[in-house]
Amino acid sequence: MPLALWALTLSAFAIGTTEFVIVGLVPTIAQDLAVSLPSAGLLVSLYALGVAIGAPLLTALTGHWPRKPLLLALMALFITGNVLAFLAPGYESLVLARVLTGLAHGVFFSIGSTIATSLVSKDKEASAIALMFSGLTVALVTGVPLGTWIGQEFGWRATFLVVAALGLIALIGSAILVPARLKTGKSASVMQQLLVLTEPRLLLVFAMTAVGYGGTFVAFTYLAPILQQVSGFAAGAIGIIMLVYGVSVAFGNIWGGKLADKHGPVKALSIIFALLALVLALFSWTAHSATLAVLTVLIWGAFAFGNVPGLQVYVVQLAQKYRPEAVDVASGMNIAAFNLGIALGAWIGGLVVASRPLTDTGWIGAVIVLLALLLTRWSGALERQQAPSR
Repeated sequence: MPLALWALTLSAFAIGTTEFVIVGLVPTIAQDLAVSLPSAGLLVSLYALGVAIGAPLLTALTGHWPRKPLLLALMALFITGNVLAFLAPGYESLVLARVLTGLAHGVFFSIGSTIATSLVSKDKEASAIALMFSGLTVALVTGVPLGTWIGQEFGWRATFLVVAALGLIALIGSAILVPARLKTGKSASVMQQLLVLTEPRLLLVFAMTAVGYGGTFVAFTYLAPILQQVSGFAAGAIGIIMLVYGVSVAFGNIWGGKLADKHGPVKALSIIFALLALVLALFSWTAHSATLAVLTVLIWGAFAFGNVPGLQVYVVQLAQKYRPEAVDVASGMNIAAFNLGIALGAWIGGLVVASRPLTDTGWIGAVIVLLALLLTRWSGALERQQAPSR
């Protein structure tokens, strides 16, 4: 694989770290900025909204831009957002920094696949995309726990400074290694993207994605305060527990993909959503025991992200049936749905935390995931009833 691809992978690692590391820092930020836990949790929602808006809209608006200058501009925006977070004098400026960073995130992954495939021969395109996206998985396994530990030891601002430094290294690497002439590719217009939203079967899958992925963030957003205030862990232990979670996520991604390959996405997602709802409901109870809490988090990680391969494969399969001219657009819209789910889940979690015990986020998240299970079964029933229309 060319060195330029590793620069993209490092960019993905930095971006993945800055998105999810906030979860481990929610109580620290809340205390330092003198805001409530729901207000600190809102930083998760607003970042995800930036991604959800940035992915489809800004990708369409920048479709005619040369790829390399656009890539470098996105990484510069990403670095700026993290530096602003490091320098943020108060909560409002931190919110602005998170939204800016989310916008960069959304467009980066929209164009990243195109750039990655242009760097290799046709027979290595899938491997190139997989390598770039592995930066996200590695971020969950190592970047998030390390960033959480840095935030606990040196203050949450230090975490954003380190992530900005990683982004700078990735920017320099991309500037040096990524070829100047890259194929621009076909960028979907805003209208083309809106047409995808007129297909009911795709809308159903987008809803499955948003609800099924978002349900876990009702509790995950407030995992750190739950572990500290309910389970009794010291702040310094949160990074280690996030490492446990990240390892489980890496396993869950692989397991979820194999399950979807073997049984098809509908059956695989039905299994995963059912087990995820069970684990979330149990967490409302096991959170009161330090040992049981860690064991639950270990299992939770596998199911929480095990649905990602199945959801992405399913939307591609249905797009090939019902909107074959817009498969890439549908795939990109599903990425937006993932982040919309994160935003909604974190927001609902904030509402719960504002008026109910922290542990209620578990069973309420479970109820939302059960809704995703019902949507999945409905989609499967429609699939059996309807012949492909195209």
